[in-house]
Amino acid sequence: MSRERTKRELPPVQEHIDKLKKVVEEGNGYGALQMYKSISARYVTAQRFSEALDILFSGACVELEHGLVNCGADLAILFVDTLVKAKSPCNDDSLDRIRCMFKLFPRVPVPPHLVDVSDDEDVHNLHESLGEARSRVDNLTSFLRAAIRWSAEFGGPSTGYPELHAMLADYLYTECPELDMVRISRHFVRAEDPEKFASMLINFMGRCYPGEDDLAIARAVLMYLSMGNMKDANFLMDGIKRQAETLSESDLIQFTSYLLETLQRDAWPLFSMLRAKFKSCLDREPLLNELLDEIAERFYGVQRKNPLQGMFGDIFKMMG
Repeated sequence: MSRERTKRELPPVQEHIDKLKKVVEEGNGYGALQMYKSISARYVTAQRFSEALDILFSGACVELEHGLVNCGADLAILFVDTLVKAKSPCNDDSLDRIRCMFKLFPRVPVPPHLVDVSDDEDVHNLHESLGEARSRVDNLTSFLRAAIRWSAEFGGPSTGYPELHAMLADYLYTECPELDMVRISRHFVRAEDPEKFASMLINFMGRCYPGEDDLAIARAVLMYLSMGNMKDANFLMDGIKRQAETLSESDLIQFTSYLLETLQRDAWPLFSMLRAKFKSCLDREPLLNELLDEIAERFYGVQRKNPLQGMFGDIFKMMG
């Protein structure tokens, strides 16, 4: 009875939207945040989810438009949480709203890390800029990771809607002060856009330290292969060879090219020989051997020596 009374008593949602927008415009973004949360909660309690989503979407956009990233991100995450409570399917309407909120997250060039350490103001400004960049990335990551989980649970692919992975990978690459290429690559291989991934890796080759380029390429190809995605693995490798002015002919690049050829036929002995021959370069990063174990299981039915290895790897991927 109480819930039915609540349903009747709640005013038209547009009244709240207009009122709260004015509160933000008057400079009280944090106060508005608390009101967005409390008012939307009433609609959720009354199971008027559509109207709660209208309030939260409006609030996230208004806060972000006014540069209040923490407030906007809180409401964007709450928007996704409400999609889950409403068991709302992964459809174009909800995805369009997620896209809209994503585009409002600021992109601010991070200043060069090289500053005059004798100038206290320069050091302070750099420290402040890096802190703000990390905060923006953390906020955006929390929002899109929640959206990916929602999409996987309510009608999207089991790994999450590809475009959401693409958005997160792109933001992490362009905005994060400290690049985590493993994390970025894990999202890109689920984004179903190997052409864009190849372009990103070409860009990375021009800014990374010597010896990081071949590792990033090999890791990306092996990630595709560990998912059984031969098509995009080959597309990525061909795209890099086509776009790169110069491509390292390191042992790791040679191994990756040989591996792609080997997996096109039933050649388990050759696969094993390749791993043994190129062991020294594969040992540069433990993840490469873990990915190769997954590839061996997927393509040749060879069980991992340690069955827990894959389980922990899957958990890590979900957390990333």
